[in-house]
Amino acid sequence: MNIRNIKQTFFFLSAVAMASCASQKANTTVRKPVKESKPAAPVKPVAATPAVTIPAEEVFRTVLPEIKREFRGAWIASVANINWPSRNNLTVDQQKAEAIRMLDLLEENNFNAVIFQARPSADALYTSNIEPWSYFLTGQAGRAPYPNYDPLQFWIEEAHKRGMELHVWLNPYRAHHSNGGSVNSLSMVNKLSDMVIRLKNGMYWFDPANPKTQGHVSNVVKDIVKRYDIDAVHFDDYFYPYATYNNGADFPDSASWNEYVRNGGTLTRADWRRDNVNKFVERIYKEIHAEKNYVRFGISPFGIWKPGYPQGIVGSSQYDELYADAKLWLNKGWVDYFSPQLYWPVESKGQPFEPLLSWWKSENTMNRHLWPGLNTVEVRASDRPTEIRNQIEISRQVLGNDAGEIHWSIAGLTKNANMLPTLKNGPYKEKALVPRTTWLKAVPLQAPTLFINDNGSSAQVSWSTKNIGQVFQWVLFTQYNGVWETEILTLDQLSKEIPKSKDGKTLDAVAVKAIDRLGNESDYTAKKVK
Repeated sequence: MNIRNIKQTFFFLSAVAMASCASQKANTTVRKPVKESKPAAPVKPVAATPAVTIPAEEVFRTVLPEIKREFRGAWIASVANINWPSRNNLTVDQQKAEAIRMLDLLEENNFNAVIFQARPSADALYTSNIEPWSYFLTGQAGRAPYPNYDPLQFWIEEAHKRGMELHVWLNPYRAHHSNGGSVNSLSMVNKLSDMVIRLKNGMYWFDPANPKTQGHVSNVVKDIVKRYDIDAVHFDDYFYPYATYNNGADFPDSASWNEYVRNGGTLTRADWRRDNVNKFVERIYKEIHAEKNYVRFGISPFGIWKPGYPQGIVGSSQYDELYADAKLWLNKGWVDYFSPQLYWPVESKGQPFEPLLSWWKSENTMNRHLWPGLNTVEVRASDRPTEIRNQIEISRQVLGNDAGEIHWSIAGLTKNANMLPTLKNGPYKEKALVPRTTWLKAVPLQAPTLFINDNGSSAQVSWSTKNIGQVFQWVLFTQYNGVWETEILTLDQLSKEIPKSKDGKTLDAVAVKAIDRLGNESDYTAKKVK
């Protein structure tokens, strides 16, 4: 149901309610002034009593249960056809069918977010006038799907139908993937050759120091945020490339480095590289919110900032190898959520899960969302589902009411037969709203209008609100024998038939509240059922 239909439904229900009230008023007996034929003394007329409507339901105030909150996301990778589409020669119908199966799977297992890779390497799995259609979508860079459709728009609409957020995952600096076919005339490698560097493994990379790189990627991000109804923009761990991409050799940016030195630059080369990325991250964060304040920005960096942080941690240093000062971004609050890739087991000797997560939490000085990335595909454990469940439980203990996680990737949920049952029967047993994003301003939601019609053995409950455009979800509360039950509903669900008795218990009351794009709750409307 689109917004126009929702609004029409609201006005229709309002008209019905008003007509019902008018009918009840017309049938109410009003006392008239008393007249005596032979009064012994003057008698004052009795004032008319206003008509009173006694509704079948009574609006009242109560204490509702707290709504469960936890971010539960899954990465869906398009690069090299890892997840979707599974091949680059699928028909449009096959692509849509695969997407629907994935979204249905996530909805059925109480996930509430999808991290969808729409720009794997300076290409587009969406309609773009800036970059070409992706090789991973159609088998040739620049070739549109036939019949033409917009995959990103399709994913957004289908995710929202299921009450899930859609985060657009973009790789900012990768210009061409080695699995992305031959570089043709439509590739950004050729169109923007003055800012692209070829690596020894066959990949091409935008030079992060080139101002044109930052301007180009900024335009891509702003274009998506402006034109699509997305919930967040997401970057992963690829900033300056891993050294293995260039066969261990240093990143070949001598031209831009020498230009920096000629212009009087005083930073070391490593600090200069980090500064390039820092300025870019800050810029993207501010530009996203300037366009749409409710669209969040998330980054999923490599799980280790530097070896020795915290004590005993060993492994690669994103600070020194990727020139990504992820700790600084978190300290400065240049993200709305942060998902360090903690891809190691709980009992890992060099990279234990809980100490790393706790260290990142200690650096979260601006209290942004901290939702770790979990290696659901191949974490080294004899019983992977139990390992992932344990990591979720540890995250809840460390993070409290702001808990959440992102699973790498959806394949990890499907390739192990016990993974989803372990989650659905354990930590994901109930649906959950995403945690509130309290630092982004939002227009307060109005309490919904609630209608209840008696259908004999059931009550037909419906609701709406005047500011429907700000609503993302509804929460419906039903009370049986004094105990409240909670249900999270999608935006287009504006009514529900509720049994008056269940398991020998009687329906006492109903309440509803609205949830906006940032997880904020409206006030509720509650009515007793008589």
